[in-house]
Amino acid sequence: MLTDLYNAYVDTFRGADGNLPPMMELKRIHTAHVVANARLIAKGEGFDAETARACDAAALLHDTGRYEQLKRYNTFRDSDSVDHAVFSHDIVKEKGWLDGDPQREAILTAVLVHNRRDVPDELDPLTEAAVHTVRDADKLDIFRVLENQIATTDWRHDCTAFWNLPTTACPSPAVVAAIREERPVDYQDIKTLADFVLIQVGWMRSGLHYATSRRVSAERGHLAFRRNFLHELTDDPVVDELCDFQISACAGV
Repeated sequence: MLTDLYNAYVDTFRGADGNLPPMMELKRIHTAHVVANARLIAKGEGFDAETARACDAAALLHDTGRYEQLKRYNTFRDSDSVDHAVFSHDIVKEKGWLDGDPQREAILTAVLVHNRRDVPDELDPLTEAAVHTVRDADKLDIFRVLENQIATTDWRHDCTAFWNLPTTACPSPAVVAAIREERPVDYQDIKTLADFVLIQVGWMRSGLHYATSRRVSAERGHLAFRRNFLHELTDDPVVDELCDFQISACAGV
C-alpha cells in the first residue's frame, strides 16, 4: 500500500529516540492535512473513485523530498537548496512506488508541478484533477500553518519567525498590483510580512481552482484572519480594498 511505503520512508529519518526532527515532524503533519483537504475536495467536487484515488496519492507524495532536503541542506528554502517539488518527484520515481500503477504519470505530474506558479496547458482530465486538487489542498493547509505560526511565535520581536521580513511596513506596490490584477505574485517582489500575507489573500481571490476549496477556506475564516492580521502590520488602506470580496463568489482559475 502506498501509504505504508511512504510512512516507512519517513521513518528512516527518525532519530534513536524514535522521533523525527521537529521541522520534519511539521512536514509530516502538513502532509496529513493536505491529504485530508484533498479528500474534502474530491468529495465536494463529486470525483469518481479513480480520480479521488489519484488526488489522494498525489497529496500524500507531494512533499516527499522535504525530508531529504532538510537532512542534506538543513533548510526548506528551495532557493538555497533544491526545488522540493522536483526533488519529491525524482525520489518517488526512483523508489518505484508507482511502478505498474496506471495512474503513475498523473500522480507524478501533480507532485512535480504542485508548487509552480502556472499549471501546464493541455493536461488530460485525470492529471488536471490531481494537479489542481493538490495545489488547492496545499494552499488550504498553508493557510493553517501561517495562522499557527502567528499564534505560537513572538513575531513582533523575533524577526526570524518570518524569514527576517519587516513586520511593520506597507505592502510592496508590485505585490498589490498583482493581486489587484488577479495574477500570481512574483516571489522576488516579497519585501515585507504584509506582502507574504497578501499572497495568500491573492490565492483566495483567484488562486483556488475548485468551488469546494473556496467554500472550505470561507468556512475556516482564513480571509477574516488575514484582514485582521494585516491591520496589525500596516495602516495602509489598500488592505481593506484587497480583502473586500466574498471567497465563495470567486471564479476558479
